Amino acid sequence: MMPFTAPESYVGGVLAAGEPDTESLCFVFQQTLLLVAGDPPGAQLPGHKELAGLGTEPLRRLYLGTLGERACYAFEYGADTEAPRGTLWQGLRALYGRLDDSLFALAGRALQFVDWDRTHQYCGRCATPMRHRDSERARECPACGLIAYPRIAPAVMCLVTREREILLARSPHFPPNMYSALAGFVEPGESLEQCLAREVLEETGVRIANPRYFASQPWPFPHSLMIAFVADYAGGEITPAPDEIEDAQWFALDALPKLPNRISIARLLIDGVLAEMRAARD
Repeated sequence: MMPFTAPESYVGGVLAAGEPDTESLCFVFQQTLLLVAGDPPGAQLPGHKELAGLGTEPLRRLYLGTLGERACYAFEYGADTEAPRGTLWQGLRALYGRLDDSLFALAGRALQFVDWDRTHQYCGRCATPMRHRDSERARECPACGLIAYPRIAPAVMCLVTREREILLARSPHFPPNMYSALAGFVEPGESLEQCLAREVLEETGVRIANPRYFASQPWPFPHSLMIAFVADYAGGEITPAPDEIEDAQWFALDALPKLPNRISIARLLIDGVLAEMRAARD
């Protein structure tokens, strides 16, 4: 299962059948940090005893649905809430491979719902306090009727190939020596294919052709949907955009730089294309 993709046994929901109990799965956040129990390298969600140790009421509680037969909830606590004994607040990225895959995926979903709920307390049109709708995941203004749904920002990713080379670039905020595929957010009125061509051209000066869909991945930092493609080189010399790209190069199969973490679709995209190239070469 791809990271952050909900397992098949998960069923989303808006209205809880009852209150959380000892069998419920509780995703407890402090801003973007998740409360976990257990010693490295393993991690698990806190149990009923640990949750009781928080000693205060949450800022918000959201019902997520069910995983198998277990109800799932998301909570958010204030920035000054101390982690109970035997637990700690942990960033989600650091929990990849430590937390059960199904729980990790749902934690990404829970994080997005919590962030949306926190940032949509008031109507953006008339400033009236918003209320939850019972029929769907949305907040509604009782005064003017404006409805706010959880935000999803689509972003495309493109790995450009030229014979047995791939085009990789690095942003100034990347870890040292790490390169990745090109990516950017879709603009209003733009198709995914148009966004691909624009982003690659703007960031590197390279033109592309024959884009092919590869895969997609929810990315909860904070609310993106990454849509990955492979495309062929169609012309142009590499000219990195000075405000966005620190460096961009063509890399041969056997001379690759440091690549992104396996948590990301960027790494899955790169590994998939490289495997096809090596199979064709051999």
